[in-house]
This record gives sequence, C-alpha cells and structure tokens, in this order.
Amino acid sequence: MSALFSQDDYRYMAQALKLARKGLYTTDPNPRVGCVIVRDEQIVGEGFHRRAGEPHAEIHALIAAGERAQGATAYVTLEPCSHTGRTGPCAVALQKAKVARVVIAMQDPNPQVSGRGIRLLEEAGIEVAVGLLESEARALNPGFIARMTTQRPFVRLKMAMSLDGRTAMGSGESQWITGPEARTQVQRLRARSSAILSGVESIIMDDSRLTLRAEQLSLANADEVVQRQPLRVVLDTHLRLPLAAACLSEPGRTLVVTTPDHVAEKRERLTKAGAEVQVLPAGSDGRIDLALMLNWLAESEQVNELLVETGATLAGALLDAGLVDELQLFVAPTLLGGEARPLFALPGLSRMADQRRLTIHDMRAVGRDWRIIASPQSTSATGDSKVP
Repeated sequence: MSALFSQDDYRYMAQALKLARKGLYTTDPNPRVGCVIVRDEQIVGEGFHRRAGEPHAEIHALIAAGERAQGATAYVTLEPCSHTGRTGPCAVALQKAKVARVVIAMQDPNPQVSGRGIRLLEEAGIEVAVGLLESEARALNPGFIARMTTQRPFVRLKMAMSLDGRTAMGSGESQWITGPEARTQVQRLRARSSAILSGVESIIMDDSRLTLRAEQLSLANADEVVQRQPLRVVLDTHLRLPLAAACLSEPGRTLVVTTPDHVAEKRERLTKAGAEVQVLPAGSDGRIDLALMLNWLAESEQVNELLVETGATLAGALLDAGLVDELQLFVAPTLLGGEARPLFALPGLSRMADQRRLTIHDMRAVGRDWRIIASPQSTSATGDSKVP
C-alpha cells in the first residue's frame, strides 16, 4: 500500500468527504461515505451513500463514470466493503470496473471485515493507498466507529443552561432558556443521532416529544430527514412514565428501558399506550446499569450516535461512570439564580482535586447564545454506573 499523496489526491479526497457529509442525517445505521472517480485529471463520477439498503457511494460513482472508470483512480472515505449485505461488495464492483488505483481515507473499523476490502483490491492488481485525511473521515462517523470498536454508541450529552449554570427554575420550568437558533442546532443533533435518551423524570417534568420537526431543522431536505425519527429511549426504573406522555403518540418508536422487578400489568399498560418496554438485568441495587444499557443499544438497536437530553441526575450519572464522549452545552446570556436547578448532579466532589476537567474543542455564537463543544479529559468513574 502506497502512502504517498499528491496535492490532487488531497483535493479529490476533500471532495469525497464533502459528498459524504450529504448523508449526515440519512444513512443511519450505516456510515456516511463519499466517493469520487478521477481519470485524466477530470472527475468522471461522484456519489455518496444516502440511506441503508440503497447503493453505496462507490456504486453511485461507478454508474456515473461508466466506461470512464477503467484505468481511473477512485477516492473513497471508508474502505470499500467486501461482504454482501443488502447490497453487493463495493470492492468487487471497483475490480470489475477495472479502476487502476483506490485511495482510501480510513479502514473499516469493524474488526471482522477491516482490511478485507483492501486485500481484495490488491489481489486484483489495483494500487491501494490508505490514510489520506483520515482524521476528517473519522470525524464523520464517530458513532459507527464507537459501535464497531467499543460495542457502545458515541454518547453526546446536550444541555441548555443559563450563564450561572442552571437548567430550569426550582419549579422545573425550563422553556425556553435558549433562543430559536440554538433549538435549530439541537434539532440537527437529533437528526444525526440514532437515538435520543432521556430519564423519566425529565419526561414527566417537560412532557418532551423528542422528535424531529421539519420547520425547525432549516435544511433543504428537511422533509426527507424527518421521515426517519430517531429511536426515543426513556430510562424508567419504576415504570412511572405517564400513559398520556406526548412521546408515546409521536411518529417513530418509544422504547422504555426498565428492570425486571415489575408486575406484567404495568408493562402491558405502557405497551397498549404505544411504548415498547425493554427489561434489562438490574444491578445489585435494583437500578438500571448504564453501561449494560449502552451495550444493548449498540448490539440490538444498532445505535451509532446517542443524544442524551435529560436532567442533572442522569447526566451526572453518565459523566460519573465515564460514559460521555462529548458535551454540547448551549449557554444563554441570562441568570436564573441560586434556587434554580443545577446542570449536573455529581456527588462526592468535596476537594479541588475531585473536579472533572473538560477539554473544549469549539466555542461559538449561535444566535444570542453560545455553544461549547467539549469532552471529559479523562474518566474518573467510580465503577458504579447505575441510575435511579
């Protein structure tokens, strides 16, 4: 495999990444992938993966290129697949098209298939180069990579707060702290997510719908995007979710995760109201095990990116357990006072040495508010990943 890349290689791969981003809100649970085919310094074919079950990026690009693909270079943001699923293997399609060279941004993170597409291409006599703009390609698919390598989703925690770090008044009133531009950004976070997670207390307090709304997305393809509503996941240890909760009557699925210690009648009532009830083993204290829940979501529901929209208790429990990959904090230029509700419930922080430091990756204005994107510097989890 060659690792030497020209300026033209960078330019064409950048175009492939731009194409891949077109599938940001529609490919789930598949990764976002783009492909550009170049012959004689001219782009002869382009494509991106639009949604699961439809042709992959390479197939779209090969169809556009036709016979001009012979002897060409294909630029692909993810290693071409080598297996037959709902579509055929793209590595074989590139081979049959007689491309001369394939430049790949990153290998497939699935350990069961990683490298096989590359080997198929090389065995066919095709020159292969891997690693061009790899960090940019990885940033496109954090959830798919996490699910393939850690058997958990990429967990993104979204919180809206006042400048003094409060999320709601003492009564629980919270609408609206942030402005319409911030709410549009939240809608886009929902749109790129496989699932949205909340605690039952937040649902009871706000009656959150946890849905996509085309009018708030501000996207050209908003109507297409909202056709796939993310899975709504409510953690409800004691099955307190009201049968009239708004999320139960919305399009898409609402999954209530609970523990076995409940009478069947409670579960049946929720099922009749529109919920799916998933019972997971409880820990010794009878509470939902967050790590186990994340593993289950990745394996059984193919959840890549999990957006957490919840209150201080669940948010703090996830942070305390070292299960948060990214925080998106929307800060409004307002003060709610000392009686208002805090951002996180993080017990046991009594010394400066106990503080949880974050790395800030981005901070910018969103309308009249500010958005901070950060990640925990390191996990100092206690090992107890239970939530009430």
